[in-house]
Amino acid sequence: MKGRYEDLIAAAKAAMERAYAPYSGFKVGAALRTASGRIFTGCNVENASFGATICAERTAVVKAVSEGEKEFDAIAIVSSSGEVTPPCGICRQVLAEFTEDIPVIMAQENGDAKIYPLYTVFPQAKLPFEAEE
Repeated sequence: MKGRYEDLIAAAKAAMERAYAPYSGFKVGAALRTASGRIFTGCNVENASFGATICAERTAVVKAVSEGEKEFDAIAIVSSSGEVTPPCGICRQVLAEFTEDIPVIMAQENGDAKIYPLYTVFPQAKLPFEAEE
């Protein structure tokens, strides 16, 4: 199954190299494939005001949504930690805003990966509110 996501893992790794992480030294890259097949990448961008820092996964989602894409097929995440890195809670919620069941590929720089459906990474997610008519 990993072979199906090698392009996403490679794109996430390349995005990780562009991360701006002067404070933590912890670089993260993400690659998000949309239902139309487009791939949007993101890296973490730290800030001295830590609350202004944005994660790689949210960067990729924001880029996709700003280009009109709101249906996602899969996301890959690679970090400089040498271990698989799951998305943080905020990123899990942002992803859950658009989908419940995409594969979340957490890969090491060497390509070894663990793949989980989003709903197992973020059980009981707060899903978008549907207004009654």
